[in-house]
Amino acid sequence: MLKKVVLFMIFTIFFAVAVGCSSDSGAKTSGGNEEKSLTLLYSFASKTIDPHQDAMGVRSGISETLVRIDGDLNIQPWLAKSWEQTDERTWTFTLRDGITFHDGSSVTGETVKASFERLLDVNTAIASNLKIESIEANGQEITFVTSQEHPAFISELVHTHTSVIKVDAENISEKPIGTGPFKVINFTTEAEINLERYEGYWDGAANLDKVTVKFNTDGNVRAMALQSGEVDIAYHLPPEALSPIENHKNLRVESVSSLRVHFLLYNAQSPLLQDLKVRKALDLLVNRPVSVSEIMNGHGTAAHGPFHPDFAFAGENQLEGYNPEKAEALLKEAGYERNEAGKLAKDGETLTLTLATYQGRPEIPLMAQYFQGEAANLGIDVNIVTIESIDSYLWEQQDKWDIVTYSNLTAPRGDGGYFFNVAYLPEGSLNPGQINIPELNELTKTLNVTSDPDQRVALKKKAVSMIQQEVPQSFILHPHIIVGVNERVKNWSPGSEEYYFITNKMDVE
Repeated sequence: MLKKVVLFMIFTIFFAVAVGCSSDSGAKTSGGNEEKSLTLLYSFASKTIDPHQDAMGVRSGISETLVRIDGDLNIQPWLAKSWEQTDERTWTFTLRDGITFHDGSSVTGETVKASFERLLDVNTAIASNLKIESIEANGQEITFVTSQEHPAFISELVHTHTSVIKVDAENISEKPIGTGPFKVINFTTEAEINLERYEGYWDGAANLDKVTVKFNTDGNVRAMALQSGEVDIAYHLPPEALSPIENHKNLRVESVSSLRVHFLLYNAQSPLLQDLKVRKALDLLVNRPVSVSEIMNGHGTAAHGPFHPDFAFAGENQLEGYNPEKAEALLKEAGYERNEAGKLAKDGETLTLTLATYQGRPEIPLMAQYFQGEAANLGIDVNIVTIESIDSYLWEQQDKWDIVTYSNLTAPRGDGGYFFNVAYLPEGSLNPGQINIPELNELTKTLNVTSDPDQRVALKKKAVSMIQQEVPQSFILHPHIIVGVNERVKNWSPGSEEYYFITNKMDVE
């Protein structure tokens, strides 16, 4: 069983490297005033900071969207001060006056139109979600006409990729020009972003002079970087590494419920997983309460579907609990028997599965190991492969894996319709397992054109029930977002939406 990971060797090695790397918060400006700076360490490295293709545009305070969500998941104005839906397919937004890009040029309806036209050209997945047929600009107004009735259109505009940027910037992938409180000094691919305050920011110049966003996929290194003073904020800390941080007088741990689910995704193209009995058997090896208590140290909630149980559309049916005996019976029905070596085999071939995992979220590999142990007890061989660029691997090497320990934001804008479209439709951008359930596809299409709130909730509940019956995934838990913070950081806390990291309001002492 998985227990606490011993970190002494990691601590020793990291301290030898990082002890002298404390963040420089006391540099002097040319006027003699103390310069305020902050360093944030994140778990997933960005290959580009093009806001139309990477979330770091919004997360780093470089770019902004027309609307945003608040802590209660309600849509709020951002670059747009108001909007109106004039018919089933037409939405008109009025921009705030006085907003400028980092080069000082004004944000108008025409510049927003140009930004969306580029977005639709470079990001086909977002284009599919937005369903925009035409865009018209008139002064500070921008009007979108969708190709079909699209009740969730306003929620889709919260997505970080819909950021408004200057489209004629020389190098958007490395130095985008946005409207946020910070502008890019430089970007080193998969290493760090250096930012400085934009004095002309429309919502008031930031308290901080400079910000550095760094990337490291090792959760233990992130924890030690916080303890050594190298960084001020460290995201996605391992639950087993929290004790030294909680007991440190100058540090604190922020643990907030997320809109995310950790799960096993089954590759629908794998011959070994075509049989529903096999998928149901594997699902019975998932011990959700133990995963929450032992892997997450209580920083999570057991998952019985894609959505957190606090959502009205999460569904009412709970999945059957951990039951290896029933799992073995189902596998026997599927034609598997134990051979002389104690392995489950069918037609002379042992049941051997390749499980892909990654380190960006420190608990994810532990879930892979836990599942491997439970499967071994039943006579199933599970070979774990650890991948650095997990999404690229899943899409490009679809014949190399059977299962992946995966994690998705399922209702990032407070509406589950997003996840049904991207994770279950055959063309979905979050469907590397090639899930294709015809009845669910049709229900999702109906949901997409349904505007009545009660009907939408009922359809989403029905969709969740379908997913539970077909078992294209085994849902494990809804994790908390665990962030370590230096007490010198003020006016800041992590949000459940995982969008707004760097703001003009945050400060340091």
